[in-house]
Amino acid sequence: VQLQASGGGSVQPGGSLRLSCKGSGVNLNDVTVTWFRQAPGKGREGVSCISGSGPRYVDSVKGRFTISRDSVRNTVYLQMLNLKPEDTARYHCATDFQLPQCSFFEGAFGAWGQGTQVTVSS
Repeated sequence: VQLQASGGGSVQPGGSLRLSCKGSGVNLNDVTVTWFRQAPGKGREGVSCISGSGPRYVDSVKGRFTISRDSVRNTVYLQMLNLKPEDTARYHCATDFQLPQCSFFEGAFGAWGQGTQVTVSS
């Protein structure tokens, strides 16, 4: 299983980015996929996940981030709107065959992408 995260960049506050997590060796339409982020000097935080039960979001991104998946491209997206400086972090996608439902517990995931950097600054 391999996950390839991309789409990060540098934007001003209020800007938008769309992160992509492309899977190989796994059908991302059939598993739980979670986006985590880690800011400098902080622990890893679950941001959003998607499973057969639908999407979930951490409170700090509700109404601004949307997670979705494209079964044709075998990709999970994280659309991020109205970005704030506190969203600055390295974003990773993760999945695991043993997870039937959404989870923000990083220890539950066996497959991780390499991460993509998001920087929000004026």
